[in-house]
Amino acid sequence: MSAPGPTPSLGAPGPRAWWRGLSPRTRKLLKRALAAAGALVVLGGIVLARFLSVENTERDADLALIQAEARGDVAAMLDQISGCRASSACIASVRANAANPRLRRRGAVKILALNSPTAYSLGGATGRTRLAWTVIGSLPVVQCVDVRRTGNFLTGIHVHVIALSAPIAGNGKCTKRTRLEAEEEEGAPLLGQ
Repeated sequence: MSAPGPTPSLGAPGPRAWWRGLSPRTRKLLKRALAAAGALVVLGGIVLARFLSVENTERDADLALIQAEARGDVAAMLDQISGCRASSACIASVRANAANPRLRRRGAVKILALNSPTAYSLGGATGRTRLAWTVIGSLPVVQCVDVRRTGNFLTGIHVHVIALSAPIAGNGKCTKRTRLEAEEEEGAPLLGQ
């Protein structure tokens, strides 16, 4: 009598068996569907990366403007603010900021906070960004930067700085308070309470 051989596995067939069990036409369709899905994922990743890089573009534009301001470099500030050279009020504001001793700083400018109402907009938008910045060893400064975004996330969004305010209070806001915010700050009772 011969010894019994190994017992066959009684588990479910593996993926290879499933794949081989499909008709050639079905396998071809699945391959095409997987290739199309892969292409969509790659394309979506590229569009998303392009869209998210706009936030860095705005931050870089704001930083370049504040660095010029900290140096007191009027010409560089005028270069950073779109259309400023055509407005005498804008030029006067830039000169006042550049001459302000509170804003003149030596050292590397650090952005502490940047709150942009145009952040992550899918198309064009305009808004006032609240920017808190400092140079290490100095008190922070808060300013409002007017920003205009043009274009869309498919063809590309372009960021233009269009104005820079004088310093505001550390807890100051760059946008008007809504009625609800004003009522909350004044302690007025809210409707429905």
